[in-house]
Amino acid sequence: MSSIDVVRAELALAVLYLNKAEARDKICRAIQYGSRFLSKGEPSTAQNVEKSTSLARKVFRLFKFINDLHALISPAPQGTPLALVLLGKSKNALLSTFLFLDQFVWLGRTGIYKNKERAELMGRVSLFCWMGSSVCATLVELGELGRLSVSMKKLENDLKKGEKYHVE
Repeated sequence: MSSIDVVRAELALAVLYLNKAEARDKICRAIQYGSRFLSKGEPSTAQNVEKSTSLARKVFRLFKFINDLHALISPAPQGTPLALVLLGKSKNALLSTFLFLDQFVWLGRTGIYKNKERAELMGRVSLFCWMGSSVCATLVELGELGRLSVSMKKLENDLKKGEKYHVE
């Protein structure tokens, strides 16, 4: 077993463990957005709940960057065009960076990380990484839809040719 296979296996185990927080994050997200809706942006108990839940959700994203790091070093499926592979790996790298830097934003907001200016800078950089990963993900999905469309047309043509020569 090569060293990259060992790293993949170890990261896969970490991914399985960390995914258990996903459900709790979704519950917190529902509370956060429900409170935001109820507060209508005005100072109230609901707004306080929304703000504290927003901060709490960041805890569930601690070490979540490992998921995309694992996807980044995993091999791409056979037959995937190079452009889609590169876009997918870029998405993984950018999303992993976003989630990694977001931990420092959380640490800054809790007061553990004292350099507020640097924490804000990391927050801005992380948002650009998130935006870049979203663009890459969109382009990958569009590329996959294009590939699917071409495959469907090819299947249609093959079926039409098969019917033309099929004698009953």
